[in-house]
Amino acid sequence: MTGGNSSEEGISLKGGVQIAKWLDPSKYNAFPVMLKGTKMTLKHPMHGDIPVSWDSFSANVEEGVLTFDCALIVIHGTPGENGLLQGYFEMMGIPYTTGGVLNTALTFCKDTTKRMLQGINIHLAKDIRVRKGESVNAHDVVKNIGLPLFVKPNESGSSYGITKVKLAEEIVSALEKSFTEDPVALIEEFIPGMELTCGVVKTQSKTLVLPVTEIVPKNEFFDYGAKYENEVEEITPARIPEDLTDYIQTVSSEIYDRLDCKGIVRIDYIFSNKKLYFLEVNTVPGMSEASIVPQQVAVMGLTMNDVFGMVIEDAIARQKAR
Repeated sequence: MTGGNSSEEGISLKGGVQIAKWLDPSKYNAFPVMLKGTKMTLKHPMHGDIPVSWDSFSANVEEGVLTFDCALIVIHGTPGENGLLQGYFEMMGIPYTTGGVLNTALTFCKDTTKRMLQGINIHLAKDIRVRKGESVNAHDVVKNIGLPLFVKPNESGSSYGITKVKLAEEIVSALEKSFTEDPVALIEEFIPGMELTCGVVKTQSKTLVLPVTEIVPKNEFFDYGAKYENEVEEITPARIPEDLTDYIQTVSSEIYDRLDCKGIVRIDYIFSNKKLYFLEVNTVPGMSEASIVPQQVAVMGLTMNDVFGMVIEDAIARQKAR
């Protein structure tokens, strides 16, 4: 499942192409289904574009009706990462490879995710939640949060709509930029430090807590250019003490369970002044050949074919067990 209805559509399309290359053709027939607006389209390798029915999640091809055994969701943003598509597959009884409706809806909301993680051995950045149309006193914001600070959409990904604000008078324009992605914004304190991230994959029978990656952006922060245009150095395993690696992997596994995640998840952090701060959970992490999770999987001595095979078979087994 690729495409989607957010700014991350292009990233999703690239990920779908790459995943199809990773999957073992002796085990899986991988068909790309692009979702755009309210239409699903099967990109058939021989027959071209064919509509996919919302009523049956199937497509009429020359050989007959093509049905699908599992939906491998690679859609970032809406509707693939916020619970909407998960709700559809739940109603249709189709196995899918991400967390469920509640998990994806909750983790897509940065503010709610942070509230859910209170009580876990992790630090959380101070923030102020602002809804579009609300008045904001920049002086009060700076007094409570400090400068510099980040303004980011509450529900968005790939660093779209994020601004690093260095002057109080920039806050309003930064909010306006954020509101182009989501009607709710977070004004969050800036925490200088080392950016770290850890992938986790769990099935009913196996747990993979992946090596930690150190992110060294060439820009001021891990923005879109750093993530997708090679304006970053990613070092796996991270150049950190073993006890910090163990801590990050342990807390990542705990966060995964606390939020009831499933499939492949990546959790981002900042390490500052001997404290580990939680940033966000990615329930549909990037899947280009150079993305972070594939790097971590390779360092662990596995292939993405191994990992996706685990996730697909687990999704199908869970559905059969219901």
